[in-house]
Amino acid sequence: MKVLIILGHPRNPALCSALAAAYAQGARAAGMDVQELDLSALDFDFDVHTVSPRDQLFEPDLERARSLVAWADHLTFVYPGWWGVGPARLKGFLDRVLLPGFAFHERTDGQLEGLLGGRTAHLITTLDMPPWVYRFIYRAPGHNAMRRSTLGFCGIETTRVLALGPVRESDPARRSAWLERARALGFSLGQGARSPADRSARKLGAWLKALRLQFYPMTWGAYTLGALGAATFTGTWDPVAYWLGYAVLFFIEAATVFTNEWFDFESDRRNIHFGPFNGGSRVLVNGELSGRELGVGIVASMMAALACAGVLLDGAHSVAVVVALTATMVLGLGYTAPPLKFAWRGLGEIDVALTHSLVVIMLGYLLQGGAWVDPFPWLVSAPLFVAVLPAIILSGIPDLEADRQAGKATLAVRLGAPRALLLAAGLAALAAVLVLLLKDRPVLHGTFDGLLAVALPHALLLGVLIYRHWQEGAPPTRIDGLMAVALSYIVWFALLPLLHVW
Repeated sequence: MKVLIILGHPRNPALCSALAAAYAQGARAAGMDVQELDLSALDFDFDVHTVSPRDQLFEPDLERARSLVAWADHLTFVYPGWWGVGPARLKGFLDRVLLPGFAFHERTDGQLEGLLGGRTAHLITTLDMPPWVYRFIYRAPGHNAMRRSTLGFCGIETTRVLALGPVRESDPARRSAWLERARALGFSLGQGARSPADRSARKLGAWLKALRLQFYPMTWGAYTLGALGAATFTGTWDPVAYWLGYAVLFFIEAATVFTNEWFDFESDRRNIHFGPFNGGSRVLVNGELSGRELGVGIVASMMAALACAGVLLDGAHSVAVVVALTATMVLGLGYTAPPLKFAWRGLGEIDVALTHSLVVIMLGYLLQGGAWVDPFPWLVSAPLFVAVLPAIILSGIPDLEADRQAGKATLAVRLGAPRALLLAAGLAALAAVLVLLLKDRPVLHGTFDGLLAVALPHALLLGVLIYRHWQEGAPPTRIDGLMAVALSYIVWFALLPLLHVW
């Protein structure tokens, strides 16, 4: 690892310089390639006098400093936390060196993106107060500014912060202990820039991110609607079958999102308009999980799903249950996995709508003793099926260019963004129309009562937002607000019927 230690104290010698030297000693002992930069010895103007800092004369010392930042894999800043933040020299250094075009740039969609990604950082700061006071009472303003607003903005991840104080009250023994802590922190680079606990937490966070848990309530709501609907008619409730059935769905959904990451890699890698509702979790693109780890996750999820399905089938359930379980697995994995690859053939939107309406409602219904020929699961699924489609179609608009380049023929790619928007608006209205046509059917027992009162205004809001984006020319950009409205529209078609059959 190439390590750059930046000493931000304006005086030398000082406690900070001793801490920087101790850290460097530990890092070199761990086999790191270490360079040191003492800001007190650099000759440069702290202030930015031009409109753009790029237009100002760049001093030779700053040129060397910038080349060292570009060279480094890991940066360590050592400085006193004066006025809760740090010295003016350090702030001036950051103002002058972290320039547009070097540390960050503006993308074509107007978003700012860091250019120093892949690097990590440690902060070592001295304080004239106990570190816990700085952190919990003052909320660590300097640390937050460095790790988030400055380094994080440029793509550098701060992995460890060592705060030492109060300095004024320290004796030689305490300072000696601090120097040892700095040396140990430098030596720990031999095991990577992150602590073992941090590595474990990051890996756990990556798996949770890959699971995309924000979408699971949709499946649970539809499945539970079917199960409770059957229980209403049969008068029986099998909790074991219910939970085993949902376990199958959970693990299939996990395997599905993992395979999406794997087979959508080319599209996700090209996508600059990714957001919380589109573009995948990006754990593979960002290197948070390896392909091998994701493969293990796929296999483990499918094994768990099959194990739960096996226990269910041991209960001598009907052929219809076998068909429903098989359909769930095939449609789930077939969304992006070959040979089906529905999402790549313009059928992914229908696939998602089926697996979040009829398929899971029918499974829940069958597991509680219902029959597949009963009209309830078919009728209650119809509006939900249509209500899911707008959100899935809209999610393809930010991904359109990346999908087209990767050869993924979503409906947004096939139709173009303007026509996809109009289709989404029409389907949102159709979902409400279906409720109007079906709500008085005796077999539904008032399941759709009150649904139009919330679905109609929500459909109008969604239509207005879609129309506004259409008027703007349907640019392939992030539409997080529109996606949130489209996804929340689905909730009414599962939640209100669910409350009626509860």
